[in-house]
Amino acid sequence: MRAGLVQLTSGDDPEANLPETQALIDEAAGAGAGLILTPECTNIVSSDRAHQRAVLRTEAEDQTLAALRAQAAARGVWLLIGSLMLRADDPAEERLVNRSLLLAPDGRIAARYDKIHMFDADPRPGESYRESAAVRPGEAAVMVREPLPLGLTICYDLRFPALYRRLAQAGAEVLTVPAAFTVPTGEAHWEVLLRARAIETGCYVLAPAQCGTHPSRRPTDRPRRSYGHSLAVAPWGEVLADGGTAPGVTLVEIDPEAVAAARRRIASLKGDREFSGP
Repeated sequence: MRAGLVQLTSGDDPEANLPETQALIDEAAGAGAGLILTPECTNIVSSDRAHQRAVLRTEAEDQTLAALRAQAAARGVWLLIGSLMLRADDPAEERLVNRSLLLAPDGRIAARYDKIHMFDADPRPGESYRESAAVRPGEAAVMVREPLPLGLTICYDLRFPALYRRLAQAGAEVLTVPAAFTVPTGEAHWEVLLRARAIETGCYVLAPAQCGTHPSRRPTDRPRRSYGHSLAVAPWGEVLADGGTAPGVTLVEIDPEAVAAARRRIASLKGDREFSGP
């Protein structure tokens, strides 16, 4: 199967972000991609929590999701919306959800995954993130069998290898890591972590990313830059494609035999042993 990784520079207006997202999905579909993936926070990138709560909707009401469901059906493709920022269905829940949605070629929602690990970090002086203050973490890992055995994750999950091992041991052959990595953490860790997850599991890793400086029309919104470099990594750890630093589409061929071959060479998924301590 050919996969298309969509790289975006989403801003703080979901309505304004949608046409660019749809245009790149069309480009990927036109290039023969049967599985298309968008980054984390496809519908909005904003640090203004009050603004997010004002413009975001529940899954059932979200206009981006409705439009992309129709597009997946019109194009007849599998579409992984890397994540949407959404209001929780429970009106008493003040926090948002950061949700990845897999759309089938008929437009139905085939799977949902809520980001488990929250990005609470201080990557450099004067730059601080507290995702847990505004986003409700998920509690369940998610794997699907179609269109390929996919294990769904989001961004900061990448730093927690036990999640990826569990997905691979449950049968995943492709791991998805849609992201909006910061520039300093991206420069230091993005590629090496993605390659490590591929090597540890013998899986393909597909990581569509946000890039560049995110447009904002609100003076209260702290300027945000994302690293870009959407990556596709092979099961043996080679980088197959790099999306660079501008919006666009990166194409890669997925060969299930490459997964089997890597796992024959190093069968570490079957080598777990019980141990004591520390």
